[in-house]
Amino acid sequence: MLSREDEIRLNELENQVDNGGGGTWEYLSLLRKLKLRRSDKVLTHGLSLLNDPKKRSALAAEEWTLYEQVAVAAMDCQNFDLAKDCINVLQKKFPESKRVGRLEAMLLEAKGSWAEAEKAYSSLLEDNPFDQAVHKRRVAMAKSQGNISGAIEWLNKYLDIFMADHDAWRELAEIYVSQQMYKQAAFCYEELILAQPMIPLYHLAYADVLYTLGGLENLQTAKKYYASTIDLTGGKNARALYGICLCTYAIGQLSKGRNKEDKDGSELQSLAATALERDYKYRAAGKLSILTSTLRGLKL
Repeated sequence: MLSREDEIRLNELENQVDNGGGGTWEYLSLLRKLKLRRSDKVLTHGLSLLNDPKKRSALAAEEWTLYEQVAVAAMDCQNFDLAKDCINVLQKKFPESKRVGRLEAMLLEAKGSWAEAEKAYSSLLEDNPFDQAVHKRRVAMAKSQGNISGAIEWLNKYLDIFMADHDAWRELAEIYVSQQMYKQAAFCYEELILAQPMIPLYHLAYADVLYTLGGLENLQTAKKYYASTIDLTGGKNARALYGICLCTYAIGQLSKGRNKEDKDGSELQSLAATALERDYKYRAAGKLSILTSTLRGLKL
């Protein structure tokens, strides 16, 4: 997610470049730094630099970085001839480069030549089993083919090597949720919370998964993680506030008030309901009556 400052700077540069005000290289560099594609923009403005000999030579060694960026953008835009031209230039300059070899494999993938792409990626991994980008391309290729089980398999193999990749754990968790494999998703979110305990998104997603799994123990744990989400967000997460109310109600239905902890939970539910009503009064006063009616139905 972009910071406010990055977003403002990016929009300023984009408007400037689109209107012929210069700053093309700075704009393209910022896209790379922020890991944004904006492929149509890269194609238009990248080619304006590459097709001008004076501007291209002014880039010095960065010329090759631009060729790579334009090649990927061309693949995104289905302009395979242009992508191939860029790759050929890079191949001529760096004939033994594995990085250029990865671009060739990506072009095969973009064309839908799955078997050839898989063969190329396998060859690259034989030379360097720790090439993260190639491992991730295999996952992406499996997803592109609708091969979800294959994507899960490749992601698990990737995480066996790169266990500290939080983005990969999150992607695997989301795939598991999409396949209703909630126990496996819960494990992924546990890993994320252990690694980055101050990120409320992970607490919230873990609580959602536990609530979906159901059962008294899972509901009690889910309520705790909804509460931690509220704590980490300063009480400003409506989904977590709803989660507290829903968990308290479900726990009450299962335990029928036998558990002292669940009786105490009604106070937490009341606080969450009050916070929700206050938030709705401020943000969506017209829907406050719907919220009130919903909460009334969750009274223990």
